[in-house]
Amino acid sequence: MKHFFLGLGLVLSLATPQTGFAQAAKPGAQPPLIDRELLFGDPEISGAQLSPDGKFLSFIKPYNGTRNIWVKGLNEPFDKARPMTNDQARPVRSYFWSRDGKYLLYSQDKAGDENFNIYAVNPAEALPTGQPVPTARDLTGLKGVRVQVINVPLTDPNTLYIGLNDRDKAWHDLYKLNLTTGEKTLVRQNNDRIGDWVFDWNDQLRLAARSNPDGSTEWLRVEGEQMTPFYKTTIDEQSAVEGFAKDNQHVYLATNKGSRNLAEIVLLDPATGQEQPYQADPLKRVDVGGLALSEKTHEPVFVSFEDDRMRRVWKDKAFEQDFTTVSKKLPGLDVYPVSHTTDERLWLLSASSATQPNVAYLFDRQTKQLTKEYETRPKLKAADLADMKVVRYKSSDGLEIPAYLTLPKGVAAKNLPVIILPHGGPWGRDTYGFNTMAQFLANRGYAVLSPNFRASTGYGKQFLNAGNGEWGRKMQDDLTWGVKYLVAQGIADPKRVGIMGGSYGGYATLAGVAFTPDLYSAAVAIVAPSNLTTLLNAIPPYWEAGRKQMYARMADPGTAEGRAALDRMSPLGSANKIKTPLMVVQGANDPRVNKAEADQIVVALRDRNYPVQYLLAPDEGHGFARPVNNMAMFAASEKFLAGHLHGRYQESMSPAVAKRLQEITVDPKTVQLVTKTNVK
Repeated sequence: MKHFFLGLGLVLSLATPQTGFAQAAKPGAQPPLIDRELLFGDPEISGAQLSPDGKFLSFIKPYNGTRNIWVKGLNEPFDKARPMTNDQARPVRSYFWSRDGKYLLYSQDKAGDENFNIYAVNPAEALPTGQPVPTARDLTGLKGVRVQVINVPLTDPNTLYIGLNDRDKAWHDLYKLNLTTGEKTLVRQNNDRIGDWVFDWNDQLRLAARSNPDGSTEWLRVEGEQMTPFYKTTIDEQSAVEGFAKDNQHVYLATNKGSRNLAEIVLLDPATGQEQPYQADPLKRVDVGGLALSEKTHEPVFVSFEDDRMRRVWKDKAFEQDFTTVSKKLPGLDVYPVSHTTDERLWLLSASSATQPNVAYLFDRQTKQLTKEYETRPKLKAADLADMKVVRYKSSDGLEIPAYLTLPKGVAAKNLPVIILPHGGPWGRDTYGFNTMAQFLANRGYAVLSPNFRASTGYGKQFLNAGNGEWGRKMQDDLTWGVKYLVAQGIADPKRVGIMGGSYGGYATLAGVAFTPDLYSAAVAIVAPSNLTTLLNAIPPYWEAGRKQMYARMADPGTAEGRAALDRMSPLGSANKIKTPLMVVQGANDPRVNKAEADQIVVALRDRNYPVQYLLAPDEGHGFARPVNNMAMFAASEKFLAGHLHGRYQESMSPAVAKRLQEITVDPKTVQLVTKTNVK
């Protein structure tokens, strides 16, 4: 399902991992402190992709201290790999191969502004003497424009279909991009509030999704210059095209329209609007997660469901047998397909669990050979890591809240310091698996609760919509009653409860200390909205497709009633009630949660002579990407939490991190409010 809004994308990383304190724990003892470098430092290797022909393996690894793209022959050792990029300003976080394997393509913004351009490098380029990596070409070369990748056509591998909002900041026009020349050809000017374009198996534009001014979504057939509606969902419903069926006429549509509570997949004919059931959750517990389709056969492979742990309903028996074979060799791990060759013979798989960071495996479907390629964090020892278990508890109105609980190892689960860790979004969810933040905090001695509060996705339309208008109210109760649950279980020391989160989780942190001032003893708010009116008035123009839905789920700042509701839900209005020690963390270039959100709450506390710690990175946006900034933030936050909750913390830090922490630490006395906002 597709969602807009405030999802948090923190990149928790740092260059030059060190061995630090990581060593095996003695049976029955609390593990030693795990060095921050091992948890938040750069993975040794990550993000691998197979080239389309299977001759090469690309991956991300630090080069000159920053994560960049590397390539090696598939059967070569990793020490024979060659760097492909040398971006020193920001890590390369995602990339992909062109369909013919000629180019590696990646996106990059400037200092976290989220205005992404697309870059290409040619791995086969002959390098001039003294040039260490191929030339990175900026294919789009635009300023103040957010480039979207819409379609990567198999039938025309030298092109991409991209969206550009250079003409209209709110809506993306559809272009065809030539990868060799960088030439951009306009395909469709977006005058119809189109938020999504869908191509068929022949890479022909067939469908579009229109976001209507009333917040409803309308699916359209694209027939020449004409676009004809065939399916509609209201502002309180969701729908998403998963792909075309083998006949290239019907589509698989995920939907919770009408009386459905849980989203399911239907097979729909856009020509007639007729639909037939295809797949719902057989256990009737969660929404459909997604549909995997084979590009070779155009047939479904599996349907996924994100329950307490991931489940699949297999549609392709041969694939099911292969995954069964793999799973038997990797007991206890969740296995995910990551990349495959065009002929679908070779697959790169990722295997992980709560206590096992991602391990990459190569699987040959012809020989059935499974080969371990690398571990992302091999110096982390499973014996030192804490398991994650599912708990459920009732909130203030009796609604059951699913959550994940990570308990520290080596100590009794009794009278512990606790961190409540609400996820971002809020229209997202926490899932089972290796969670760096949960492991970090558990290693420091905290019980960590990750609640999927109402408004979290995946648990049905009723659970999602139960959060409408409930920011700071029932959504906050879902966290408060999580604390009460842990206290009642004897797990939590009620005098040592903290809260920490980013984006919506940062808002929930501020709301927690403002609306329940006696509950928490320490709080760390990262890129956190403090004033919901200024937040909504400053959202990026390219979020226009989701604006009306945001208003429906929060409140409409265009009405007096809505403004009053936003004021009530804004922590800033109750800043005079805050008595919890607070740390505020912000990126200066954040386009989602502007710097003003942090400044306002810091000034409000400063003006009543209440102490507040403030970290502001001038070269970051919505979450930190630069490793040194991340490490400085976590060094400061763990010391801060330990000071108030009496958990453990690592005192040491590298000179570079210590220097950066000093640079990004702001004296609240120097903060000045800027009244100008990006009001549309």
